Amino acid sequence: MTISVFDHPILSGLLGDEELAQLFSARAEIDALLRFEAALAEAQAEEGVIPAASARAIAGMLESFSPDVSALRTGVASDGVVMPALIAQVREKLGAKHAAHFHFGATSQDAIDTGLAIRLSTAMGLVAARLDRLVEALDALERRDGATPVMAHTRMQAAIPVLAARKIRSWREPLMRHRARLESVAKSAAVLTFGGAAGTLDKLGDKGPPVAARLAKALGLNLVARARHSERDGIADLASFLSLTTGSLGKMGQDVALMAQSEMGEVKLAQGGGSSAMPHKQNPVKAETLLTLARFNATLLPGMHHALVHENERSGAAWTLEWMLLPQMVVATGAALRLATELAGGISFTARKTDGR
Repeated sequence: MTISVFDHPILSGLLGDEELAQLFSARAEIDALLRFEAALAEAQAEEGVIPAASARAIAGMLESFSPDVSALRTGVASDGVVMPALIAQVREKLGAKHAAHFHFGATSQDAIDTGLAIRLSTAMGLVAARLDRLVEALDALERRDGATPVMAHTRMQAAIPVLAARKIRSWREPLMRHRARLESVAKSAAVLTFGGAAGTLDKLGDKGPPVAARLAKALGLNLVARARHSERDGIADLASFLSLTTGSLGKMGQDVALMAQSEMGEVKLAQGGGSSAMPHKQNPVKAETLLTLARFNATLLPGMHHALVHENERSGAAWTLEWMLLPQMVVATGAALRLATELAGGISFTARKTDGR
């Protein structure tokens, strides 16, 4: 039994997404943090900030470094962030000659936010690919069944006959708009965070900007003029995108569930969920789950908007709230896209009387 349905040993079969969830595992987070630190040391050596020998020692040691996770857990309970304990472990391994050059000029938020950006960049690539596949699946559904007559409904009442293409396009076209929107959303989420103690790179002096440029290039992230430690609009924009996407998928799921009702019979499910009491039933499980995930992300979105409010130059409270909410929103979106693609490939429209009776 776990707290989250997304990694629950049973419920994750319906609601989980292993490919995206692994990006938010402890191992993935630590790997991203160490990647930041190795790239930082190399960039600083190239600009003459730290000795080249120290950069080589840091990068070489981090390749095989495996932290004491139990000690990290104890450290974060005291410090509120993982970096002080992680830095201490790395410096102990490095030895006195190179330890002072590790994490030089950076702050915990630089590593943690950049590590998140690295993982979000991969996640948004997966989301983009899944959106593309879902749009293709809906295209194929329209080509096959688009000319089938169905009844339009307004305010839950029969309206006028329309073609199934009318329904399918109302599912597909919002997804196409989300796909176009994703380009800018992903760009603002995949940014380098590197500002030091208060966002001014004070310890690096005039070497700060060139080190930041090298670091962004090495990590494949976007370079911004200054660290956005307390400016969270990019992360909130991503959360809004995730909720918009699952919301559109929820509309699709709601429509399919209604049309698949026994009394309607406008949609047939290739595979439905069984009932322990009524074996004749084919429950629209995937369609229903799309609606659930839409409502889930819509519920979490206000929390991400609360997390916009960082006091002064850094907030522990608002920052921690992001850690609790955003990974679940990403995984919920991935699960919804997977289920919607399966649903699109597993339904067929069926002509029925369209006189409203």
